[in-house]
Amino acid sequence: MTIAPAGRPLSDDELAVIDELSLAATPGPWFVRVLDDEHAMSLVAVSVVADDGRGARWPDFDAREIVAATLVQQPRYVDVGDERWDENAAFIAMARNAVPRLVTEVRRLRACRTDGEAAGGGLAGTA
Repeated sequence: MTIAPAGRPLSDDELAVIDELSLAATPGPWFVRVLDDEHAMSLVAVSVVADDGRGARWPDFDAREIVAATLVQQPRYVDVGDERWDENAAFIAMARNAVPRLVTEVRRLRACRTDGEAAGGGLAGTA
């Protein structure tokens, strides 16, 4: 199942898929790390370990800590045309940490709406 584009209401099935994918992924939290060495010059990565600000060089970091990379310059095999490597890494890390909370919040709000409608009160500001 794919998720509908923004602007359309999120179905319960779509919410379930998002939740399932989140639960199946490597546990969070995730962090952005900037690594640098002759094998992966200027590597911008998403990691299960926080960046220590030292630009670790391989083999001084465990590759199993890396979840994803948004830039590998040498050789240049992970890249994006708009050069938003840092922004993309920040979004990926944030999404891992935020998506489970968002799923819970959507379900909580839907339950509140359902409870209010069941009590015959409806929702304020709705027709």
